Amino acid sequence: MKVSRRELLAGAAGAVVLGTTGAAQSSQTPADPSAVRGKPPRAVGQRAATEKVQRLVRGVTVSSTPHQDLMGIITPSDLHFERHHGGVPEIDPTSYALLIHGMVERPMVFSLADLKRFPATSRINFLECSGNFGRTAGPETTPGQLAGLTSTSEWTGVALSMLFKEVGVSAKATWFLAEGTDAAKLTRSIPVSKAFDDALVAYGQNGEPLRPEQGYPARLFLPGWEGNTNVKWLRRIELSDRPFMTREETSKYTEPFANGTSRMFSFLMDARSLITYPAYPVKLERGWVEINGIAWTGAGKIRRVDISANGGKTWTAAKLQEPVLPKAHTRFRHLWNWTGSEAVIMSRAVDETGYVQPTRAELLTQRGPGTTLYHLNPITGWVVRDDGRVVYKEEAWG
Repeated sequence: MKVSRRELLAGAAGAVVLGTTGAAQSSQTPADPSAVRGKPPRAVGQRAATEKVQRLVRGVTVSSTPHQDLMGIITPSDLHFERHHGGVPEIDPTSYALLIHGMVERPMVFSLADLKRFPATSRINFLECSGNFGRTAGPETTPGQLAGLTSTSEWTGVALSMLFKEVGVSAKATWFLAEGTDAAKLTRSIPVSKAFDDALVAYGQNGEPLRPEQGYPARLFLPGWEGNTNVKWLRRIELSDRPFMTREETSKYTEPFANGTSRMFSFLMDARSLITYPAYPVKLERGWVEINGIAWTGAGKIRRVDISANGGKTWTAAKLQEPVLPKAHTRFRHLWNWTGSEAVIMSRAVDETGYVQPTRAELLTQRGPGTTLYHLNPITGWVVRDDGRVVYKEEAWG
């Protein structure tokens, strides 16, 4: 774009009026942005310099979504939670290959271009790690630290059922093995019925190719099921008439109970809710406050979210923000008048099957004394102290 001499002079005049030149001008926000020429377009958009939202990185395998900083239900791709077992592999998309074999009529290898030749499907769904709960969280815990291992995106790819029809899956095949290309070679056994329901081989997220940490160039996506089954960097699918009993479903992602039994293949993520405002480290002032947050369920749609401002003694239905989609985060909102006394605010999700999010005590009773790590979805709360400071309502586990 050409810039006229008049425009250049106007820009220079603005700089003189603001009393800043050179390095000082570039490092400060002008008092009147309309007095100076703005920045030119960029090849890739950026957040405003004052917006510092980012994921919380925990160790070398996890980063969590900062729910307290987000709006609506779609998680920006660069803030989608991250979980892997062997690091993020670098894969050349031109050499990508997906093998489907085993109990099929025609074993086949699909390139990324092959996958994209099939009719595409897009779905807005959440993804959640089955270990998404801070059991030992203290008062100074943000929503993202407490339950940041869930995110919602628009996923695009080819229906796995279409690929299964292409290779001619045997009617006797009841399970398939999904294997990743990561250093951990993560593998999970999945019922074939899920493939013919709503499973995708996804190559797109929020309108662009998958990010590397989300499985680029292609991943398995199983709406509503625990994150570990959604194998990333997918390279092989093998059909069988029985589960494969891999490491990730025997020594891991299987929950031993004190009575000697174990819970295996607990795929579905149960209904849950999370207040994201007000929460730590917010400080409230007296008056009307909009309590808001997200709720989700792997069983379909959220039917209702209840809010309590007295620690669960009484409940009031919140307003659900449209759209209310199946197997996706649903935003809820509720106006509350804080009068200045200490209060405990809580949320409780109910899904369309009638399932009600349990209290911590109810969850422990339902699961038994051996319950430790996976699929923990108790009602959680935030304490609003009389000085307005909001902290997580810490509870002993067990």
